[in-house]
Amino acid sequence: MPVKRKIIIAITGASGSIYAKMLLDVLSKKNNLEIGILLSDNAKIVWNTELENEDYNNYPFTFYNKNDFNAPFASGSAKYDTMVVIPCSMGTLGRIANGISSDLLTRAADVILKERRKLILVARETPYSLIHINNMKLITEAGGIICPATPSFYSRPKTIEEVAKTVVDRVLDLMEIENETYRWGN
Repeated sequence: MPVKRKIIIAITGASGSIYAKMLLDVLSKKNNLEIGILLSDNAKIVWNTELENEDYNNYPFTFYNKNDFNAPFASGSAKYDTMVVIPCSMGTLGRIANGISSDLLTRAADVILKERRKLILVARETPYSLIHINNMKLITEAGGIICPATPSFYSRPKTIEEVAKTVVDRVLDLMEIENETYRWGN
Protein backbone atom coordinates (compact mmCIF):
# COMPACT_ATOMS: atom_id res chain seq x y z
CA MET A 1 0.00 0.00 0.00
CA PRO A 2 1.44 3.42 -0.95
CA VAL A 3 2.34 5.81 1.85
CA LYS A 4 -0.18 8.59 2.40
CA ARG A 5 0.99 12.12 1.78
CA LYS A 6 0.50 14.29 4.85
CA ILE A 7 -0.71 17.81 4.17
CA ILE A 8 -1.69 20.72 6.41
CA ILE A 9 -4.24 23.24 5.14
CA ALA A 10 -4.55 26.45 7.15
CA ILE A 11 -7.27 28.99 6.51
CA THR A 12 -6.90 32.50 7.92
CA GLY A 13 -9.33 35.38 8.13
CA ALA A 14 -8.08 37.07 4.96
CA SER A 15 -10.64 37.61 2.24
CA GLY A 16 -10.72 34.77 -0.28
CA SER A 17 -12.60 31.92 1.37
CA ILE A 18 -13.56 30.71 -2.10
CA TYR A 19 -9.94 29.66 -2.64
CA ALA A 20 -9.91 27.55 0.51
CA LYS A 21 -13.28 26.00 -0.30
CA MET A 22 -12.29 25.09 -3.83
CA LEU A 23 -8.98 23.58 -2.66
CA LEU A 24 -10.76 21.51 0.01
CA ASP A 25 -13.32 20.38 -2.59
CA VAL A 26 -10.53 19.01 -4.80
CA LEU A 27 -8.56 17.43 -1.95
CA SER A 28 -11.67 15.72 -0.55
CA LYS A 29 -11.91 13.73 -3.80
CA LYS A 30 -8.29 12.56 -3.73
CA ASN A 31 -7.14 9.27 -2.26
CA ASN A 32 -3.97 8.66 -0.34
CA LEU A 33 -3.90 12.02 1.45
CA GLU A 34 -3.92 12.69 5.16
CA ILE A 35 -5.19 16.23 5.62
CA GLY A 36 -5.02 18.27 8.81
CA ILE A 37 -7.05 21.49 8.86
CA LEU A 38 -6.44 24.67 10.83
CA LEU A 39 -9.30 27.13 10.60
CA SER A 40 -8.97 30.40 12.49
CA ASP A 41 -11.92 32.01 14.24
CA ASN A 42 -11.73 34.91 11.80
CA ALA A 43 -11.64 32.45 8.88
CA LYS A 44 -15.03 31.12 9.96
CA ILE A 45 -16.47 34.66 10.09
CA VAL A 46 -15.06 35.58 6.67
CA TRP A 47 -16.22 32.25 5.15
CA ASN A 48 -19.74 32.85 6.49
CA THR A 49 -19.71 36.42 5.11
CA GLU A 50 -18.28 35.63 1.69
CA LEU A 51 -19.81 32.23 0.96
CA GLU A 52 -22.93 32.55 3.15
CA ASN A 53 -22.57 29.06 4.59
CA GLU A 54 -20.69 26.98 7.15
CA ASP A 55 -19.66 24.24 4.74
CA TYR A 56 -16.20 24.14 6.30
CA ASN A 57 -17.85 21.78 8.80
CA ASN A 58 -18.64 19.24 6.07
CA TYR A 59 -15.16 18.11 5.01
CA PRO A 60 -13.89 14.64 5.92
CA PHE A 61 -10.62 15.94 7.37
CA THR A 62 -9.24 16.23 10.88
CA PHE A 63 -9.62 19.74 12.28
CA TYR A 64 -7.23 21.06 14.93
CA ASN A 65 -7.63 23.83 17.47
CA LYS A 66 -5.25 26.78 17.14
CA ASN A 67 -3.81 26.03 20.60
CA ASP A 68 -3.42 22.26 20.16
CA PHE A 69 0.36 21.92 20.34
CA ASN A 70 -0.13 18.14 20.67
CA ALA A 71 -1.26 18.04 17.02
CA PRO A 72 1.03 15.73 15.06
CA PHE A 73 2.37 18.45 12.77
CA ALA A 74 3.59 20.54 15.74
CA SER A 75 6.66 18.31 15.44
CA GLY A 76 8.85 17.49 12.46
CA SER A 77 8.84 13.82 13.41
CA ALA A 78 5.26 13.51 12.09
CA LYS A 79 6.65 14.06 8.56
CA TYR A 80 3.96 16.26 7.07
CA ASP A 81 5.40 17.15 3.67
CA THR A 82 3.34 20.18 2.58
CA MET A 83 1.56 23.08 4.24
CA VAL A 84 -0.70 25.53 2.43
CA VAL A 85 -2.06 28.69 4.05
CA ILE A 86 -5.02 29.71 1.89
CA PRO A 87 -5.90 32.54 2.02
CA CYS A 88 -2.93 33.87 3.98
CA SER A 89 -3.35 37.15 5.84
CA MET A 90 -0.39 39.51 6.00
CA GLY A 91 -0.43 39.23 9.81
CA THR A 92 0.01 35.44 9.56
CA LEU A 93 2.65 35.82 6.86
CA GLY A 94 4.54 38.32 9.04
CA ARG A 95 4.48 36.04 12.08
CA ILE A 96 5.72 33.10 10.00
CA ALA A 97 8.45 35.23 8.36
CA ASN A 98 9.75 36.33 11.74
CA GLY A 99 9.58 32.95 13.48
CA ILE A 100 6.80 33.89 15.88
CA SER A 101 5.19 30.55 16.74
CA SER A 102 2.33 31.86 18.84
CA ASP A 103 -0.28 29.28 17.78
CA LEU A 104 -0.48 25.93 16.01
CA LEU A 105 -0.62 27.50 12.54
CA THR A 106 2.60 29.47 12.97
CA ARG A 107 4.26 26.55 14.79
CA ALA A 108 3.36 24.18 11.94
CA ALA A 109 4.76 26.62 9.37
CA ASP A 110 7.93 26.95 11.45
CA VAL A 111 8.26 23.14 11.52
CA ILE A 112 7.70 22.85 7.77
CA LEU A 113 10.41 25.45 7.10
CA LYS A 114 12.93 24.01 9.56
CA GLU A 115 12.44 20.52 8.10
CA ARG A 116 12.95 21.92 4.56
CA ARG A 117 9.52 20.82 3.43
CA LYS A 118 7.04 22.69 1.21
CA LEU A 119 5.29 25.78 2.60
CA ILE A 120 2.91 27.61 0.24
CA LEU A 121 1.40 30.91 1.36
CA VAL A 122 -1.48 32.13 -0.80
CA ALA A 123 -1.15 35.82 0.04
CA ARG A 124 -4.40 37.77 -0.17
CA GLU A 125 -3.77 41.48 0.18
CA THR A 126 -3.43 44.48 -2.06
CA PRO A 127 -1.55 46.72 -2.30
CA TYR A 128 1.58 45.42 -0.59
CA SER A 129 3.46 47.61 1.86
CA LEU A 130 7.24 47.42 2.09
CA ILE A 131 6.75 45.45 5.32
CA HIS A 132 4.69 42.84 3.40
CA ILE A 133 7.30 42.66 0.63
CA ASN A 134 10.15 42.25 3.11
CA ASN A 135 8.25 39.52 4.95
CA MET A 136 7.63 37.73 1.63
CA LYS A 137 11.36 38.00 0.92
CA LEU A 138 12.15 36.41 4.30
CA ILE A 139 9.73 33.55 3.63
CA THR A 140 11.24 32.99 0.17
CA GLU A 141 14.79 33.03 1.54
CA ALA A 142 13.73 30.48 4.17
CA GLY A 143 12.45 28.14 1.43
CA GLY A 144 8.76 28.99 1.41
CA ILE A 145 6.70 29.79 -1.66
CA ILE A 146 4.65 32.96 -1.94
CA CYS A 147 1.74 32.34 -4.29
CA PRO A 148 -0.36 35.52 -4.45
CA ALA A 149 -4.04 34.92 -5.06
CA THR A 150 -3.67 36.50 -8.49
CA PRO A 151 -5.94 34.86 -11.06
CA SER A 152 -5.01 34.31 -14.67
CA PHE A 153 -7.30 35.05 -17.58
CA TYR A 154 -5.83 33.31 -20.64
CA SER A 155 -8.29 30.42 -20.11
CA ARG A 156 -11.08 33.01 -20.50
CA PRO A 157 -12.93 32.27 -17.23
CA LYS A 158 -16.62 33.19 -17.30
CA THR A 159 -17.66 32.91 -13.64
CA ILE A 160 -16.16 33.91 -10.31
CA GLU A 161 -15.58 30.20 -9.61
CA GLU A 162 -13.66 29.81 -12.87
CA VAL A 163 -11.54 32.85 -11.98
CA ALA A 164 -10.82 31.46 -8.49
CA LYS A 165 -10.04 28.06 -10.00
CA THR A 166 -7.05 29.56 -11.84
CA VAL A 167 -5.47 30.32 -8.45
CA VAL A 168 -6.41 26.96 -6.92
CA ASP A 169 -5.04 25.11 -9.95
CA ARG A 170 -1.71 26.90 -9.47
CA VAL A 171 -1.68 25.88 -5.79
CA LEU A 172 -2.42 22.25 -6.71
CA ASP A 173 0.48 22.32 -9.18
CA LEU A 174 2.78 23.68 -6.46
CA MET A 175 1.54 20.92 -4.13
CA GLU A 176 2.30 18.37 -6.87
CA ILE A 177 -1.30 17.12 -6.83
CA GLU A 178 -2.64 15.85 -10.16
CA ASN A 179 -5.37 18.09 -11.48
CA GLU A 180 -7.13 18.53 -14.79
CA THR A 181 -6.77 22.17 -15.73
CA TYR A 182 -6.21 24.52 -18.60
CA ARG A 183 -2.58 24.44 -19.72
CA TRP A 184 -0.96 27.13 -21.84
CA GLY A 185 -0.83 26.01 -25.43
CA ASN A 186 -3.85 23.67 -25.16
